[in-house]
Amino acid sequence: MSEHLENDDSEVTDGGHSVFEAERSKRYGKIDEMRSGGLEPYPYRYDRTHTLSDLRTAFGDLEAGTETEHRVCVAGRAMLIREQGKLIFATLKDRDGDVQLFVSKAVIGDDSFAAFGDLDLGDWVGAEGTVMTTRKGELSVKIDRFELLSKAVRPMPDKWKGLTDVDTRFRQRYADLIVNDEARRTFRIRHEMISSFRRTLAEMSFIEVETPVLHVEAGGAHARPFVTHHNALDMQMYLRIALELHLKRLIVGGMERVYEIGRVFRNEGLSPRHNPEFTMMELYQAYGDYSEVMNITEELIRRAAVDCLGGTIVDVNGTECDLSDPWPRHRMIDLVATATGVDIHPSMPLAKLVALAEQHGSKPEPHWTAGKLIDELFEATVEQSLVRPTFVTGHPVDISPLARRDRNDPYLTERFELFVGGRELANGYSELNDPREQRMRFEEEQASKESGNLEAGTVDEDYLRALEYGMPPTGGLGIGMDRLAMLLSGAQSIREVILFPTLRLEQF
Repeated sequence: MSEHLENDDSEVTDGGHSVFEAERSKRYGKIDEMRSGGLEPYPYRYDRTHTLSDLRTAFGDLEAGTETEHRVCVAGRAMLIREQGKLIFATLKDRDGDVQLFVSKAVIGDDSFAAFGDLDLGDWVGAEGTVMTTRKGELSVKIDRFELLSKAVRPMPDKWKGLTDVDTRFRQRYADLIVNDEARRTFRIRHEMISSFRRTLAEMSFIEVETPVLHVEAGGAHARPFVTHHNALDMQMYLRIALELHLKRLIVGGMERVYEIGRVFRNEGLSPRHNPEFTMMELYQAYGDYSEVMNITEELIRRAAVDCLGGTIVDVNGTECDLSDPWPRHRMIDLVATATGVDIHPSMPLAKLVALAEQHGSKPEPHWTAGKLIDELFEATVEQSLVRPTFVTGHPVDISPLARRDRNDPYLTERFELFVGGRELANGYSELNDPREQRMRFEEEQASKESGNLEAGTVDEDYLRALEYGMPPTGGLGIGMDRLAMLLSGAQSIREVILFPTLRLEQF
């Protein structure tokens, strides 16, 4: 049986000598031997005829002990190599599946048999031969030639334990994906989710657009921005914290239904729910309001679940939820009143809200408004209890600077947030389109920023100019795609659904 070293990314030492370095040096030596013999260990291309998934689809029903005349060329990474006398069995793995390579010395010849046996785990291999099944029914390719496509000089992570250190998994995602089937499943679900959104929105006549990542004003959300400098123009700029304001400019321009799936950046802490850069989907629809946008939200997420999982049942923190059930809609102030036993409203004396917030563990700051206090109370008393999909509506005006006032209560807005599993997944509203009121809201934001609220916005004069051209009644929606991917895949941390999450600087 051939011996092949596997690595859990620790450099084990033996008598002061690094086993890892010795193995890497040995593999570099194999590269030098190949080149001295006129062989290239890193060829330019390989023409395969089948992916391994294609192979299983085409030949998966072969009876045990069958040999065929079907010739195929397959390629992938060697993940297991077992030598038994004059036979070698190897597991070849590509993006979608794996298959066994059946290597017979009698078929391939002595030199090629020895060369195949000299491969290491992790090597990329191209193999050509005929399709067969073993006596035990294992689909295989009986190869008569092979080619090394890329030499792996670093030993693979242990195939049983994987990468045991979580930080290493995220930092070395390339290694994690090699050995972690669950990681590959998660990112397949993420891909299918985004593809589903695009199909559904196309059916709804939305147009996909791209808007600037560099902004001259950090607006569209409450968040601290990343600041950068444009040298040629000698001006300060911000990485966008939201997609909103540029998309609504397009509604002004008459595009009527637009959306963007793009990265946004917020200069805030790390947590299982937060990464400084993440993916948002935002859409805006002329002639609609927030009630219509809530319906769109349900449709997008339900269809994504079906496309990704084959149904609408998802597991939310151990609770089985059927996304096809009606999603309830409750006002924020009503939910807080139920949780605290105290009726609240933004119009009530600020001191009473401060006292209630302190009673429930908050430490109010001087610049906090009535709406901010209510939002803090909601977070402290209600948010974690919202396991099944729930629309929370009627946010106070002072924490919703871009939303229209509620047509029945001037202290509230026609805004909603969608919560699932105690996490906010979406935010939307009937868009404010009165330029004078929008200016007043921006100026209040600017005053809040100047009084110490680093997450408050500023006055965006160009956006106000756009509104003066007239924006029709509009409904808007933003969905956090990373958090939705967490829901659909069952991941417990946002870092599981971002290929390369933000981490502390690694010391080499």
